[in-house]
This record gives sequence, structure tokens and C-alpha cells, in this order.
Amino acid sequence: MKKIHLTLVLTILYLFPLFAQNPVVSDSVQPLKYDFSQFGHETMDFLKLPGKWDGGDWLKIGLISAGTVLIMETADKPIRNFVLDHQQYSKSAPIEFGRMWGEIYSPVVFFGGYAIYSLIAEDIGTRKIAYEIGQASIYAGVINYVLKLAIGRARPYLNEGPNTFHPFSSLFNQDYHSNPSGHSTVAFVISTVLSRNAKPVWLKVLAYLPAALTLVSRVYQDQHWTSDDLLGAAFGYFIATWVVDRHENNQTTIGMSPTLPLSISIPLN
Repeated sequence: MKKIHLTLVLTILYLFPLFAQNPVVSDSVQPLKYDFSQFGHETMDFLKLPGKWDGGDWLKIGLISAGTVLIMETADKPIRNFVLDHQQYSKSAPIEFGRMWGEIYSPVVFFGGYAIYSLIAEDIGTRKIAYEIGQASIYAGVINYVLKLAIGRARPYLNEGPNTFHPFSSLFNQDYHSNPSGHSTVAFVISTVLSRNAKPVWLKVLAYLPAALTLVSRVYQDQHWTSDDLLGAAFGYFIATWVVDRHENNQTTIGMSPTLPLSISIPLN
């Protein structure tokens, strides 16, 4: 287990320069800073999103919801039965690595690591990544918890079947917080932000490998149904995509503040 934790730490440290961007710095335009004020402004826009959804957005939500229900009814139980018959790798390095990639401490590690590295290396790109991982993780975490509480689905290890629900039964009882998967949401937030900030195509694809391992690990270790995983992954992906799009759509050049609190700035066109 210590070797797996060390591997995760070394992987994160190795990825810092690979995912770093080096945009042109400009002081000619009054910058839009990434600070608490900007976070509050963007959060208000995020909360207003449902009122701005068009037909295409509602279609995506409908397809995701219908797909989740379909998997619940047709695939959750057979997949669980299969993995329970093949548990010889439940504590293997890939499975444990996937679990840790989606743990609640992972966004904290990534945010802190990228932020510290950016201060040491004076790298603008890693500061942007730190901010986006932190921002997307907060949004996704709140939505994930509210849905877990509202849905109240029983975890598979309780052996109550895939159709047992106890909505709003407990704030803290994890036994009935199966759907959506929090690990999958966290994993896809991290991997999506890393992928979107990577330059080469191969690295964009590689960034999703740990998240894929998270999906497998949560089902394989009997912590979630398959539909829980896929719904959680969808939330993580779409929320992280919105956060990155929000910044890149307004981005031409990026300015960096060398002082604390940590911030980067983007001038608007």
C-alpha cells in the first residue's frame, strides 16, 4: 500500500511540467483575476445555468437519465454477479490506484501540489490547473452529495438489490449514498481538467486512464453499481468541461500575479 501511495505522489509530481501551459503574458489590458471575487461571480453564473439550457442541453440530460435507468434495470446486477466471481485482483495495484485517484483527498493534493509548484516555478499554466481543479471539485462535490442524499440508493454490498432506495434517510450513512458515485465524479473532474490543459493528443487521452481505473475499481470492490459510476463520471466530466470552457472562451493572454493570495488573470477581448 505504501508503494501505491508513493506511486501516486510521484505521478502527480511528474505531471506538473507536462500539463503546464506557457501563454503569452500581457499587461496592456486590465486583467480579470482568478480570486475569491471571480470565484463568486462564476459560481452565480453556474447556479443560473439551468435557466439558460436549450433543447440540446435538456436532450443530453434526458439521455443520461434514461441511460442510467436502463443500466440499473438491465446491467447492474449481472455485472456485480460477474465481478464477485472474480475477486482475485480486488487489492491489486491498478485497482487500488483507481480507487485513490477518486478519493476525496485527491483534488486537495492536486490543487495544493499544482499551486505550490506554480509558485516555485513561476509557471502560469499550473496555476490555472490548480484553480480549475479546485473550482470544479467544489461544484461537483456539492451536487454529488445532494443527489446521493435525495436518491438514497443502497450500496451493492448490502445485498438489498439494485432497486432499493431510501431518499433523505441519512445525512451521513454512506450505506445509502450509492448513486451517483463520488469517486467517479472526483476522478473525472481531475482527469478532464488535466486532459483539457494538456497539449499533445496522447497526453489528453492518457489523462483519462486513471479515471477509467476508478470506474472499474468502484464496481470491482463492490462499493458501487455500474450505473452509479457512469452517472458520477458524467457529472464530473460535464462540470469540469464547463469550468475550463468558461476560462478558455474568455482567454487570449494570461497575466500572473506573483503575490499571495494565489491568482492568475485573464484579460477579456
